[in-house]
Amino acid sequence: MNRISEPTRRDIIDAMVVERVRWSGRLEEPDFLSRLFDLNSLPSHDHRYTTAYEDIHKHQVMNSDWEPDWVFYDSRFRILHGDDEVFLRFLCETLHPVVRSDIEEVQRLRQAFNELLRQDGYELVEKMRLSGRPVFAARQTDVSESQVMDTIKEQFRVLDSDYVMQQITRMETSVFDDPALAIGTAKELIETCCRTVLQERGKEADEKWDLSQLVKRASRELRLIPESIPDKATNTVRRVLGNLASITQGIAELRNAYGTGHGKDASHRGLSPRHARLAVGAASTLAIFIVQTHREQMETIDG
Repeated sequence: MNRISEPTRRDIIDAMVVERVRWSGRLEEPDFLSRLFDLNSLPSHDHRYTTAYEDIHKHQVMNSDWEPDWVFYDSRFRILHGDDEVFLRFLCETLHPVVRSDIEEVQRLRQAFNELLRQDGYELVEKMRLSGRPVFAARQTDVSESQVMDTIKEQFRVLDSDYVMQQITRMETSVFDDPALAIGTAKELIETCCRTVLQERGKEADEKWDLSQLVKRASRELRLIPESIPDKATNTVRRVLGNLASITQGIAELRNAYGTGHGKDASHRGLSPRHARLAVGAASTLAIFIVQTHREQMETIDG
């Protein structure tokens, strides 16, 4: 179900038209759209041509005889009536450094987009820099989800690792924009936490270990079942920890099938943002548990 309403979409489109914002920036329109869609596989609306690329090039590069806002109403791209993901990716692309070089214009447009998007629960945030210029991705602004990510960041600050914080930021900003990257990074976060815990405890981790082996080794080192726990609760704790192992296996399988890190065949179809959010949430829960347990035990030893 889409969250970005048609009125919000039309408000954004109208604002771009009124301000005479060239949505393709310094690129020709077919070149801009090729960054988002396979124009050579989409049909032409002009019977003289075979592909959308040829069609658009003829009418907007050679002749320039369509309205400036034609793309928003073209059924091939479904920007006005399609999925939120398509609309948001389009907006992010209009701000990309390859498309738009004026930093002040980029920030002004982003602010205008966000003022309208936030009423429907989204915003565009910086996810990385390209030659010193921001590249944006969309994220949800739900209070509950933002609080979860803030909690995750706070827990991992104790590791004093820029690399870990970069992983968390990458997960947060890619859940919607690039679900495969979010799933791949979720697996990397668990690996990083396990290796860090083992390193801080003077234990070596074999570079060849897979995720399950890493989690098992870290769990064994952390003695996750306390000695003081009542016997009747032991089975419950073991069952919960068994579920953590299942999470580990599930995230590894998701990453292998849908995440970054492995090549896919040409017919591959990725998962949606909600699947990425599930992987990120599960990985974060497991990683927080490992880090918190490690820190509590180390503080007891140091004390």
